[in-house]
Amino acid sequence: MEKALKGHVSPDAITSDGLRSYKAAMKDLGNADKQEVGRWANNLVENSHLPFRRRERAMLRFRRMKSLQKFASVHANVHKHFNLERHLVDRQTFKERRSTGIAEWQILAS
Repeated sequence: MEKALKGHVSPDAITSDGLRSYKAAMKDLGNADKQEVGRWANNLVENSHLPFRRRERAMLRFRRMKSLQKFASVHANVHKHFNLERHLVDRQTFKERRSTGIAEWQILAS
């Protein structure tokens, strides 16, 4: 907790769940009065980590950082062409964009 707060301005409030270790850490740091603990107070904080945790879990499959970096660079190029946000557009627009993406990918692959 001390390391996380070290390089930042002192926050007005720190939201955490009700673990006693958090309370003890806040007391040691002198931030006991800034800690907010409530039944649903931590929901927004925990849910904001979900996309990060999903990426982090996927990264654990790689044994070497070099192979992760290689995959991530290739994945970014592929994802850009094929992530067409299907749920936001009608079928005809989706098919046109998909065809364009496939055509661009074939040009890049050859």
